[in-house]
This record gives sequence, structure tokens and C-alpha cells, in this order.
Amino acid sequence: MSARVIWVTGGRGFAGRYLCRELVSRGYETVVIDRSNDPDDQGTRSRHLELSDVAAIHSALIEDSPESIVHLAAQSSGAASFVDPGLTLRNNLDITLGILQALRELGDDAPRLLSAGSCEEYGPPAEGDLPLQESQPLRPSNPYAVSKAAQTLLCQQYRRAHGLRILCTRSFTHTGPGQRPDFVWSSFASQVAELERRGGGTLRVGNLDVSRDLSDVRDIARAYADLLDVEWPHDVVNLCSGREVILREALGWMLDAATCDIDVQVDPARLRPVDVHRFVGDPARLREMIGWVPSMPIATTLHELLEDWRLRFRDQNAAADPR
Repeated sequence: MSARVIWVTGGRGFAGRYLCRELVSRGYETVVIDRSNDPDDQGTRSRHLELSDVAAIHSALIEDSPESIVHLAAQSSGAASFVDPGLTLRNNLDITLGILQALRELGDDAPRLLSAGSCEEYGPPAEGDLPLQESQPLRPSNPYAVSKAAQTLLCQQYRRAHGLRILCTRSFTHTGPGQRPDFVWSSFASQVAELERRGGGTLRVGNLDVSRDLSDVRDIARAYADLLDVEWPHDVVNLCSGREVILREALGWMLDAATCDIDVQVDPARLRPVDVHRFVGDPARLREMIGWVPSMPIATTLHELLEDWRLRFRDQNAAADPR
């Protein structure tokens, strides 16, 4: 019996790498659809496709016959979206539309599509809105959030109008080893590790008096994989833990683990034009669908993230000094 084929767009990205490892461990033939030319190190197969090219996607889908597509590819930085909103909007919508059009052409033979959206689609909630449920009105507060809200709405429209099998997630904040330093949790960890090398100094931050619903990226990857094995009675589901982590407290955990004295200073350049002070999701629908919610202890995740940055810097030092 041949292995079930799953496409993962953005499979060389942060969450994508973890998801691919999870799928391979479950016996899926995992095909990475990515613009990156990074070598495969996870037992996957790669396809380098331009996702806005409907004809190319259509042809590749016929050749591979995937059971499902997990669509993670995106410009995913809210901060970067303020710098170039047009690029974020064009990229995130064009690649989603390309996939949807190719699926529409396949009709009844089209694979299922799991489209990864973002909790930022909800925008700033009122206190009475928390925890956020999938029926909550959307008030996106940055261009990235607008692009993901539009992606979700576009997928829902294609589900209704063309009968495609599509589930959209609103994935809440997740972190772990391997994350880029332009995301807040990894920024904290990379700065602490760098300052340890220098023997101390100043760590620069944005607004620390905010809370986020935070999960370990490995839990999120397992949730994506679990969703591929169940029916999709809903068109959207929160991927969240239901627990709030205050940035100031999380940074405190890292500072407590630091091996040197570190001062903390607010950097105006790291403050967003619009910020959300409290953000926590309701995982009830996720629990209904797959029977569990992400549960890895966040203190453990953050300590592993810090150790990952320590190892990265040690590897850099070793490469610079080959003696």
C-alpha cells in the first residue's frame, strides 16, 4: 500500500520544518512546496513551484495526487508588513489564490486544503471578547493581519461557492528552537545569548506589558497533523492553548537563566503603531475536533529556545576559529 501524500507549502519555514518532521514520523510521503533551495534533511521530497502559477500547480497536483495540502507559505512578520504592506498583501493573497484556482480546476478530485491563518485576524479584542472564539468579528490591525483575514475569507468563499474541502486555522503565537530573531520570543533569547558572550549589557525590547496565547511550535505541528486525520465540520478553527503568557514574565524566565547581568531597555523602534494588550483564544472547537490542545510547558519551551541560541553562537564561534 502506497504512503499517503501530503503537500506542505512553506515547508522549509519555521513551523513547516516541524510539521514535515511530524508527518514523516507518521508515515506520510511529505512533499515540500517552497521557493527555498535549502537541502532536504527530513526525509521529504521537494517541489519548487511558484504558487501563483495556476497551471504549474494544477500539473503538479495531477502528478503527485496529494491527499491534502497544508498551506503555511506566507510573509509572516507583522512588523515587516508595516515596512512593505503591498508586498505582504500581494504575496499572501496571490499564492493562496493560485492554489485555490488549481483546486477548483480539479473539481471532485481536488485534495483537501488546510490553510494556516493567524490569530492577528481578530485584531484588538475588548475584555468581554476574551477568550476569542471563531465567530468573533475580525478587526485586523496591521497589513499582515489584513492579508491573513483576506486569505481566510477567500478560502471560505471558495469552500462555499465551489464545494472545495477547506479548513482555515487561526493559529495563535508559537515559538521554539529554530525561530528567526525578528519574532519577539526568539529576539529575547538571541539577545540574552549574545549578551552572555559579551559578559553583560542591555537587552532592547518593545512593549512588555502585553499577554499572548503562546504554544510550543511542536504542539502546533502535531495539531496540524492531527487535523489531517479528522473530518472538518467547521470552516475555521483556533489553534491555541487557551493560556496567557505575559511578555514581561516570559522575559524574566530567560533573564533568570542568564549567566550574566543584563539590563532591559525599551527601544522605541520595537514598538508597534497599534498593539494588542491581551490576547487569548478559546480552544473548545480544536478540542472537539482532535481531542486535545497544545500543552507543552512554556517555561520549558523558552529555556530550550535560549539554549538553541547559545548553541548557534557556539557553532558560529567554532566556524570562525577552526583551530
